[in-house]
Amino acid sequence: MTRRSDSDNDGETSSRSPSWRPKKCKGEKHVSFPPDEEIVSGFAERKDTINVDSLTLAEVIEAYKRSCDRHQVEPKPKILEQLEQVTSLNGRAPCLDLKGERLDHLSCEALEVILKSLSFDFINLQAAELEENGASSLLDMILYYESTPHLDISDNTGMGVSGWKALSHLIKQSVCLLRLDVCNVALLQYPAQVLSRALLSSRLTVLHLQSTCLSGRPLFTLVAALKSNRALRELYLSNNNLNSEQDSMQLGDLLRYNSSITTLDLSNNTIANSGLEEICEGLRVQTDGLKVLILWSNQITNNGLVHLAKVLPVLKTLETLNLGENNLQNRGIHTLRESLMMNHSLLQLGLEHTHFTCEGAVALAEFLAESRQIQRLDVRENEVRAGGLMALSLALRINHSLTSLELDHTPKQEQEDFLMETQKSLLREISELCTGNAARHRIAAETELPWPHSSETR
Repeated sequence: MTRRSDSDNDGETSSRSPSWRPKKCKGEKHVSFPPDEEIVSGFAERKDTINVDSLTLAEVIEAYKRSCDRHQVEPKPKILEQLEQVTSLNGRAPCLDLKGERLDHLSCEALEVILKSLSFDFINLQAAELEENGASSLLDMILYYESTPHLDISDNTGMGVSGWKALSHLIKQSVCLLRLDVCNVALLQYPAQVLSRALLSSRLTVLHLQSTCLSGRPLFTLVAALKSNRALRELYLSNNNLNSEQDSMQLGDLLRYNSSITTLDLSNNTIANSGLEEICEGLRVQTDGLKVLILWSNQITNNGLVHLAKVLPVLKTLETLNLGENNLQNRGIHTLRESLMMNHSLLQLGLEHTHFTCEGAVALAEFLAESRQIQRLDVRENEVRAGGLMALSLALRINHSLTSLELDHTPKQEQEDFLMETQKSLLREISELCTGNAARHRIAAETELPWPHSSETR
């Protein structure tokens, strides 16, 4: 078993394990550990006494009810319903969904009998109103029993110092936790510090921090830790009021020093044109790294795309770029056109509601006619009428890689009725051409032969 060390940087002296829980005086928690060799032997004995293979589902449910009686809380109907749907006690159950269930300290303690018997692909504690002692106890249990690879503790604002310490230890010490969602919680001062410190040595590969007030010092602290982190692959930072100045400089530094992150979601911030320049400077030095960049709704205009156009041709790994909900206009599409042609890695391009017209659609059609790898293009909610649709349709007769061209289903208003009918006809033709490309891709994948081993080539 891994346990908290007295020398941990965040300053606490010890922590409790569910197997050796002392009685606590009201208002405080005192914990002591036996020597390390006793902990190891105790852990082994505990695993033997649990003997999960011999348990039945009915016994687990009954044990939970008895635990609730012992802790003087009512069994949660939502938990009982989910337990009854478990099909096997071997392996992980799909989900323990406690979203919106109020979990006070004693309710959390009552859950231990479940966590010692079952593990889950996903434990959802979103908006569970976790309080300090309850959060600390429950997160300690999840660490001790290695209960899940995916934990969501979003919308819990009352975890307190002990709760955040317990989360820090879970992040640092768990060998199975790979994804963590901590959204709609203000990561200010202490929470930002302990979370960032934990990320220095965590195994997390996916981290969701949407709507966590990261702008400023919290982002600086987070980036300082992630510069040396080589485990994290996906980072989601939407809705954090990240600005075009210091915040964007930090993000640029992150991309300069970390080439392990493959997905970066910055949607619904205020990166703007100058911030995009900082991010592009960070991307420029990456030879192997970011595959997905989401810049949805960031107040970016054509002036910012000048910087993106300079770096796109040299990016070797970027596969998805979403620029939707930015005021790019036709000038922005023209700015990107040539650099898109020169890029050989991009598979998906999002341009939804970027305020271009048929002129921009023609520029995109020129890109499609040259591209041999683009697979998905989203141009919904733009003023693309018959002329633009005609250009896209003609390009698709040449392009055999695009399998999805997302357009508005309802034709745009035209001055002449026959142009409305032309739009409908072109929309059908574009759909058929994309379907044909997708079918060819499937056939190619099915008939592709495996690369022979050396012994087969002799």
